[in-house]
Amino acid sequence: MSEIVRPRYEYIAFDIAKRIVEGEFNEDERLYGRSNLAGLYKVSPETIRRAISLLQDMGVVVSEQGKGVIVKSKEAARRYINQFNEKKTLEVLKNELVKIVEERKKLDERLENILLKFIEYANRLKNINDFNPVEIRVNEKSDAVGKTLAELRFWDVTGATVIAIKRGEDVIISPGPNEKIKGGDYLVLIGSKEAFKKSISLVDNYTDINFP
Repeated sequence: MSEIVRPRYEYIAFDIAKRIVEGEFNEDERLYGRSNLAGLYKVSPETIRRAISLLQDMGVVVSEQGKGVIVKSKEAARRYINQFNEKKTLEVLKNELVKIVEERKKLDERLENILLKFIEYANRLKNINDFNPVEIRVNEKSDAVGKTLAELRFWDVTGATVIAIKRGEDVIISPGPNEKIKGGDYLVLIGSKEAFKKSISLVDNYTDINFP
């Protein structure tokens, strides 16, 4: 998974909370002075101030006049640790999702280019009918409009494979079984001429077909 880069003071607050949970610091006990904490974690006093402020907001510690920073609640420290880990997991998953979406977009672009090349090459091979793509336009009045390929049992009934759906300027590569057909769609099919005829019958008499 991707590494999450978070502010240094959040990690320091997490470490202090962890030490409280593990019993190194007890409730009502004073923490090290801020200057000592700054030296311990090798950061500036401002970074320590922000870490303590975060823990104070979470109810883990409290600043008392003349006493310094006092541990207030071990249970609050445990809650902060859990929240910290959950947030870290969520951030990691979010980054992974963004990465997957970007990779899927690149893959879709590659598939579209391959499909276009396939159609171009197949059009040159007129003698290989089973691999010669045919585009079938679905009329807006077709009974198939609004139904998915699975609901139509397209391949089972026709023997033709839908390798793409052209919808306006968009091309849906290798549509899944739950892809709904819309009026005006062009179904890009491969199969025998008999399969193409069955495809016409399946999507009804309002559908137009053009063989190359």
